[in-house]
Amino acid sequence: METTTDAGAFEAVLVLLQLAFPILLLVATYFIGHAVERNHYKSLMARESVLRAMPALTFRTLPRGWKPARSTMVAGSVVISLDYFKRFLAGLRSIVGGRVKSYETLLDRARREALLRMKEQANRAGCDTVIGVRLETSRLANGSRDGKGTAGVEVLAYGTGIKLVR
Repeated sequence: METTTDAGAFEAVLVLLQLAFPILLLVATYFIGHAVERNHYKSLMARESVLRAMPALTFRTLPRGWKPARSTMVAGSVVISLDYFKRFLAGLRSIVGGRVKSYETLLDRARREALLRMKEQANRAGCDTVIGVRLETSRLANGSRDGKGTAGVEVLAYGTGIKLVR
């Protein structure tokens, strides 16, 4: 009789462990992902404040009165992925529909980072402004789900860096 009870208790412990591991993984990825995202936003805000004076315009031509001394192509690219917890929540949201906030923050961070990298390249090249700014976005498919899921996004920001005559 004790053997059956011991086997039942052992099976109960195994089932509990099988349930606890995915839950523990979700909780851990939530906290780690939240910390990474928060640190990235802090970095973005600090770097944006440094480059706030450099305009990035979608105009194809310079505004009147601006005299270019030289120009160069500038670009910034970034690939950002969702953490496991947000990917799990996005999967649940796809079942019921509605806004997927985890993808909104992912795209916001990616756009801002790509624009910052473009402006930083323009700054290193001695440019005062960037015109003709364009953004390109592409989804990176998740290989484990036959390309049906989203592993992350790539955002490319590019434009023409202009050094103005003073």
